[in-house]
Amino acid sequence: MNRLLGWGALCAMLGGVESVACGSPAPAKNTDTVVVSRMPPEAPPLSATSPSAAGAATSAAGNATAAGTRVATDATGAPSAAGTSPSAGGASDAAANGGVHGRPGTKGAVAVPGEAGASGGATTGPNLVAGGLARGSGEPADLELAQGDQAYRSGDLAAAKLHYGKAQKLAPKDPAPRVGAVRVRFAAGDVPTDYGAAPNDPRVRSLLAETDRILKMDDGYGPAHVERGRLLLVQGKADAALAELERGASLAPDDPEAQSAFGVALLATGKADLALERLQRASTLDPDDPERLANLGTALMMRGRVQEAIVSYRRAVDLEPNEARAVSDLGTAYLAANRPTDARPLLERAVALAPDKATYLSNLGYCEHQLVDLPGALATLKRALEKDPKLGSAWINLGDVLADQGKLDEAEKAFRKAAALDPNDPRPPANLSDLAELRKKQGK
Repeated sequence: MNRLLGWGALCAMLGGVESVACGSPAPAKNTDTVVVSRMPPEAPPLSATSPSAAGAATSAAGNATAAGTRVATDATGAPSAAGTSPSAGGASDAAANGGVHGRPGTKGAVAVPGEAGASGGATTGPNLVAGGLARGSGEPADLELAQGDQAYRSGDLAAAKLHYGKAQKLAPKDPAPRVGAVRVRFAAGDVPTDYGAAPNDPRVRSLLAETDRILKMDDGYGPAHVERGRLLLVQGKADAALAELERGASLAPDDPEAQSAFGVALLATGKADLALERLQRASTLDPDDPERLANLGTALMMRGRVQEAIVSYRRAVDLEPNEARAVSDLGTAYLAANRPTDARPLLERAVALAPDKATYLSNLGYCEHQLVDLPGALATLKRALEKDPKLGSAWINLGDVLADQGKLDEAEKAFRKAAALDPNDPRPPANLSDLAELRKKQGK
């Protein structure tokens, strides 16, 4: 399955947010939506925008992880990748991990009807996993593949390794078991999952070498190209990764994993229209997977289709109610729809589920600001900065709250801190300009 592609991680890949996860199916890191101000109300989420005095709640679905595709949200405050909706001030950026293939432990494995082609992809039969490697042929090796897929999907990597190993012994010329082994090694190897986080990691190089050997056996095997693309994302080689993922998706058009992985890579590199097509396809092939639904929600947000994004995120939360990233994404989407009252309980819940997540706290503080709970917003944003002093979006949100409280000197310090953290972010300078105008009006 593809990992959550959080708002923040996407922003990072697009330039200027915190991090993008590309790697393993393990739980994604930094995958929350962050609310930051100074964005034009009309700007669609996750598109390049310029600051505006109105501010906006933006959410961005973030990290492209080579191990799974799921779009989650993390906040960082980079305008280049955050979408916006009208708000009284504050901003939401997002940085979250998005994956290129499914992470183990995802709920709701679904069997996809239809026959698998020679290149892998769609599966048949009630015991097959959508996005898995088994073909449904009923042969002994394929039965082992099916059991490996189920174990991998449930997060039992030891069992997955065992079954893929048995399948390889039974069918040594079949590339599928070898790809399964790569997936397991990637998930179990504690490999960094952020985009470009491991350009020289020997474990990544070793896995890439294995995909090369697999493709020499069968260059037409789609899942092998997908795995290679994920690994290239981890190395930071976006163009090469996109080429591999596109090849994998074309070879396995009915494989939700291949379509989702390609969609996440497109999303993370700013190609939202093309990404939306692929993620819609993946969600159609695997309609009850929460990560695919969350990724689709992020793509919709990037196109400014907020109401549709809310529907997709809501479905993801219904399927996986204790997934903090999905809950935060839904709350952020409500902020983008200018519905802070609906957003607040979701953002509070996300904080309860992941209390150490600074981006969740920043988003909640932004929401509290929108609801004119200035003392609550101030306390929440200070907590966010205690967790992560380098979270630019939290400094921007804090500056907005302080300005509304009339503490202009303190607000200026907060905006300057945000500017120092990211000199390329146009929002802090815009905030400082507005602050200077306010001082002129007040004669200060």
